[in-house]
Amino acid sequence: MTSPPLCILGIETSCDETAASVVLRDEKGGGRILGDVVLSQLEEHSAYGGVVPEIAARAHVEALDTLIEEALLRAGVTLKDIDAIAATSGPGLIGGLIVGLMTGKAIARATGKPLYAVNHLEGHALTARLTDGLSFPYLMLLVSGGHTQLILVRGVGDYERWGTTIDDALGEAFDKTAKLLGLPYPGGPAVERAASSGDPERFDFPRPLVGDARLDFSFSGLKTAVRQAAQSLEPVSEQDIADICASFQRAISRTLKDRVGRGLKRFKAEFAAVDHPALVVAGGVAANQTLRATLQALCDEHGFRFVAPPLELCTDNAAMIAWAGAERLAAGLPADGLDVAPRSRWPLDAEAKALIGSGRRGAKA
Repeated sequence: MTSPPLCILGIETSCDETAASVVLRDEKGGGRILGDVVLSQLEEHSAYGGVVPEIAARAHVEALDTLIEEALLRAGVTLKDIDAIAATSGPGLIGGLIVGLMTGKAIARATGKPLYAVNHLEGHALTARLTDGLSFPYLMLLVSGGHTQLILVRGVGDYERWGTTIDDALGEAFDKTAKLLGLPYPGGPAVERAASSGDPERFDFPRPLVGDARLDFSFSGLKTAVRQAAQSLEPVSEQDIADICASFQRAISRTLKDRVGRGLKRFKAEFAAVDHPALVVAGGVAANQTLRATLQALCDEHGFRFVAPPLELCTDNAAMIAWAGAERLAAGLPADGLDVAPRSRWPLDAEAKALIGSGRRGAKA
């Protein structure tokens, strides 16, 4: 599908990163990031062991205007050169969403440019088309602090959720395990670092739902087993912590191998005509190298292409929001009115049964 080149300004404020980006979509559908700025609020929240919504919203207010100016400067464009504004409208922390969406509305009103209120999850879903030029359909595994989902991506605005978590999201399990063991926030990288010097076979942790025909996920029982193991060893040594983390990651890897493996088989059965099927992994937890290696091996086994965007595009960023806006504009989807409201809950698949993980209130995607 061809369309005129599109230059889009993206704004992302759904959780604890303030981000602005300018992305170009060329006439053949290829994408290029012209300017991208992300400001992390890690220091502001680290003392609390998690994201504090009020602090996050205030930080967005203080930084967003400057970041938009910087993104435009890096891109070498002005607001006159922008074809549309794309701002995250959900899911996420409502205070942060209000800041970003209201800023997007103000720019759209002042410039007369169309506004696209973007689902944060759609940004993740379409990133592989920006980075790798992937064609529809493909399968996406979204693993983050607030979401663990297996999603069929048929096209822009066309998504089917095949599986979701029935309790904790994977990123949440990492964070809670880190907090339990006294590791710093954010928990995912801390657990991965500790696991690198641990024995993954010391503890035989459960692998929830392995063998189940459905494609859902569960990590609550695994988290409980980690707590029980730590309590049985108190006081825990550094080696105990390393072994627990390594065994925890091993259990997750085996769980993903079963859950995602079943998804790959279903995709092949339903889309036998797709010559080069692909699995995309997105979300902050996708930065974990052990899990990436597991998914790469799984794709090799099933004849799938494994697509993992660069690490900076797996976590929250505005480039994916700008790209989602560009894709929607190029597909002829209507822009949003200035009365559009932010949504703390917003599942990609509106027809899917409401379960935890399909757009958690206040969750980081």
